[in-house]
Amino acid sequence: MFSEEIKKYSWNEVHDAIYAKTRHDAEATLSKIKYTTDDWMTLLSPAAEAYLEELAARSRNMTIQRFGKTIQLFAPIYLSNECQNICTYCGFSFGNKIPRKTLTEVEIKTEFEFLRKEHFEHVLLVTGEDAVHANPVYINHSIALARNYFSDVAIEVQPLGEAEYSMFKDSGCDAVLVYQETYNPENYKIYHLKGKKLNYNYRLDTPDRIGKAGINKIGLGVLLGLSDWRTDAFFLALHLNYLRKTYWKTRYSISFPRLRPAEGLTKVEHPVSDKEFVQLMCALRIIDNEVEMSLSTREPEYMRNHLINMGVTSMSAGSKTNPGGYATSSETLKQFEISDSRTPEQILELIEEQGYEPVWKNWDKALTAH
Repeated sequence: MFSEEIKKYSWNEVHDAIYAKTRHDAEATLSKIKYTTDDWMTLLSPAAEAYLEELAARSRNMTIQRFGKTIQLFAPIYLSNECQNICTYCGFSFGNKIPRKTLTEVEIKTEFEFLRKEHFEHVLLVTGEDAVHANPVYINHSIALARNYFSDVAIEVQPLGEAEYSMFKDSGCDAVLVYQETYNPENYKIYHLKGKKLNYNYRLDTPDRIGKAGINKIGLGVLLGLSDWRTDAFFLALHLNYLRKTYWKTRYSISFPRLRPAEGLTKVEHPVSDKEFVQLMCALRIIDNEVEMSLSTREPEYMRNHLINMGVTSMSAGSKTNPGGYATSSETLKQFEISDSRTPEQILELIEEQGYEPVWKNWDKALTAH
């Protein structure tokens, strides 16, 4: 389990090693083809910022070699904003006085029908972490319903056991996304005040349970703004590397959510600049040229416009972050403020204008078709 593997590393020691890297270290690392964990620290270090153009070019070339000039489109569907956790950065946090809603089967189908008419084939079903309203039975039924509409169904829900993930797989779940939020155990305690999410190690080992259940793809990520991003990114790469070696038949993706304004969030303790965001994405692409990289509508238009050719392989479009947001409900229930509000048609045009091909279907199917 990764909770045992991570004990070999100290957050503070990794942090200090990253910030001790020099431009000489950066030049030496960039001259290599294969990279050690020490090289990962260099690629993520402040010293490597001086070589951002080279990092971006290398990231772009590696992405095209592996994935071609294609961008997969997907849409998140928020099924429920019920949540039993208190997390200081999330609009769904239990303590926030917002209207709560869990979609009925009729409402779920209405959302599915709306997105199907928009040509989406890949959806991400999202719920708050609630054991009553958004329980495994509800989630499993939603997956089964989604398979009637879409060719690729992913979920982002509460961490569960291997048996639940096996059940989801049998119902047609293609991918499970679970973000550690931060790998810094001390900061993790500060941000998570109540609920099952308090259990750092249980969340840390969730991808292991997903891998054992045989789910086709596991999505990882950290919430940028909770801790030092460079150190968090190192542990994210370490986690990815461990999983790839352990569950080698599984595909992997990384998402890059930056903290956005939300109910109850007053300050971002560790902000990530646009330049740093680009370095992060390019460094992780160089560390692992096989991983899929997803970019959500948390990012503003100008960033999404420029990041298409720097390593991204999938993008959300026209996203709503409230239950029933596409066809039935008010925006007042949303989890966070989106930044890029362009329609799917506008995102489609953007991708094509940059010489890329928008893909609506699953990666494997899309690549086979070519």
